[in-house]
Amino acid sequence: MSESPGEVIAGGVTLAVAVGFLIYASQGAGVASTQGNGFDLTASFRSVEGIGVGTDVRMAGVKIGTVTDVALNPETFRADVVVNLGGGFDVPEDSSIAISSEGLLGGNYVELVPGGSPFNLETGDEIEDTQGALSLIGLLAKFVSSASEDG
Repeated sequence: MSESPGEVIAGGVTLAVAVGFLIYASQGAGVASTQGNGFDLTASFRSVEGIGVGTDVRMAGVKIGTVTDVALNPETFRADVVVNLGGGFDVPEDSSIAISSEGLLGGNYVELVPGGSPFNLETGDEIEDTQGALSLIGLLAKFVSSASEDG
């Protein structure tokens, strides 16, 4: 079996590109480890439709962290979410967190709205003021039913 130097180089380049793609894909999907970076906060939502591990957490439209865990609480039947926020800033304890949409056809993200309290949340604390995801289908159904009642 004779191999030309061109085949060996092409195989090496292909392997390098594949490894690079895997690293890029794992970081983009939120698989890369975030332990030791920033701090974790928890929140409990009625609905987390469109949110999963790796979803962006934004403040004022700027990504400040990611969702690291989503689980159903069997006692409250609400979705418990853990978010990991990058360090370098404090989050007031009266802040709120909501699931927002990027637009009619866009995906959802978690929006953190800072409060005005002089006291800040610590790692592991829970954000009490939450707003779950709005269902576009549910809103359209309400609109159609109210329109049919009017006319």
